[in-house]
Amino acid sequence: EYKPMNPRWAFCWMLLVVLSGCSRTAPSGRAQDLDGNPVDPITTTGAKAIVLIFMRTNCPIANRLAPEIRQIQQNFAPRGVEFFTVYPDPDEPADAIRVHQKDYAVDCMAIRDPGHLLVKQAQASVTPEAAVFNSQRQMVYRGRINDQFVDFGKTRSEPTSHDLVNALEAILNNQPVPNPTTKAIGCFIADL
Repeated sequence: EYKPMNPRWAFCWMLLVVLSGCSRTAPSGRAQDLDGNPVDPITTTGAKAIVLIFMRTNCPIANRLAPEIRQIQQNFAPRGVEFFTVYPDPDEPADAIRVHQKDYAVDCMAIRDPGHLLVKQAQASVTPEAAVFNSQRQMVYRGRINDQFVDFGKTRSEPTSHDLVNALEAILNNQPVPNPTTKAIGCFIADL
């Protein structure tokens, strides 16, 4: 014999199902290191500049620019610039990011941004894309690493403009960044 569930219990059961599903898929709003500890790279003290480089493990353009990113980090870290790679895909596991960092010899601290807090703060839209903050924690550059990628499927054999390097040199020489915004070509960062 069929007995309908008490409406109050039915509502509670449905709410529990919805909330339990959300708890698995809803990303935390906080940026975190690969061990899940909260981190705020922009409040790093003592740095002359902070560079966030938005990455994804499966973005071919980001992967092709990894050696360039590594070289920039090696050249500017000794001069007081801090670098972070930010992984905005909430479904990208920390272990996959660790493997990616190792495979591409990326020495920057990796940060997961599952709630897109840093994506919003930097107004990032693709990977790879760089956001540079000066010592006063003001964003002074956002855009491409260089202009090697002209459009999807169109590349130059060598870049003609090294936009991230130019921005960092300007900051370290106490000059305004010549082109504070450039268009990055890459893999789109999906909305949450």
